[in-house]
Amino acid sequence: MPQVSQFFGIIIRMFYDEHNPPHFHAQYGEYNCCVDIQSLSVIEGYFPARALGLVVEWAILHKSELLENWKHIEQQQTLQKIEPLK
Repeated sequence: MPQVSQFFGIIIRMFYDEHNPPHFHAQYGEYNCCVDIQSLSVIEGYFPARALGLVVEWAILHKSELLENWKHIEQQQTLQKIEPLK
């Protein structure tokens, strides 16, 4: 499960052999969720509001990179690391 970024205790991963819609997984302690890259809405799981706000802020800044990584997933290519939220 390739980790593409990490910030403030939040780990962002993208998995190979995934299903549509394009999404990423976020983990924060015991919490896990999947976030749709286009709408930036949670499509599965639960995240505390404050941590989810950080994830959405990060995803807005890096939406094009996330979509590019999704293309890499579809082509079984290496994922690129994405700069963390600072």
